[in-house]
Amino acid sequence: MVATSLPVEIAVQDVAGVRIALEAGATRVELCQALGLGGLTPSAGLVEAAVEAAAAASAPGFVHVLVRPRGGGFVYDADEVELIVRDISLLRSLGAHGVVVGALTDAGALDLDATAAFLDAAEGLDVTVHRAVDASADPLAAVTALVDIPVRRVLTSGGAADCRSGLSVLREMATAAHGRLEVMAGGGVAVDDIAALTDAGVEAVHLSARRREPRGGPSGPGGGVAGFDTTDAELVRAAVAAARAAFESRGLPNR
Repeated sequence: MVATSLPVEIAVQDVAGVRIALEAGATRVELCQALGLGGLTPSAGLVEAAVEAAAAASAPGFVHVLVRPRGGGFVYDADEVELIVRDISLLRSLGAHGVVVGALTDAGALDLDATAAFLDAAEGLDVTVHRAVDASADPLAAVTALVDIPVRRVLTSGGAADCRSGLSVLREMATAAHGRLEVMAGGGVAVDDIAALTDAGVEAVHLSARRREPRGGPSGPGGGVAGFDTTDAELVRAAVAAARAAFESRGLPNR
């Protein structure tokens, strides 16, 4: 298939978000829950429903699932690594098209042993390493370490708080990847950033495109904050249009 746009990945937390991303022309979704915590592993029921929605829209390869068992840092003990491996196996059985994972060592390097275990469990699924690399001691070295293993892509802000601050490192990462690893920019991506990110050499962009939804009634004592995040269809459409324009204006090669 001839590419006509820079790939756009949307982080979503429900089936409505999956449908919005499909209808707006996004390339894929990262399915998760608790985006306020940076994202956690979603339920099996949500994964099944998302896969069914993608199948109904004839969108192969669309549903990529975040596998992160808790909030906080990315140094995992043996039980947590085993849980991630079990979740990957379950997600594969549920029909997920890809998984999004990441782990670090106590020294702040990419945990290649844990990553190898995740890849074995994925058994050919598309594998993305997430922004654990941005929490590492040397984000550029972490991304470079992924080039020689069978990981499809890496999600990164260039080690910075957001993609704008990390733009120069993103450019270095794209160069280091040599086209063998897709560098996907994420972290505070706004529609107006997409042209500059494309110019820096990244091969995809990732954003949550969220807005706050007040419906659902009061949360009451014990229910957490009022309202919840939903996917903003207008913002997704704008991101897809900006990615297409950036692709065309740069004369990027077909992927």
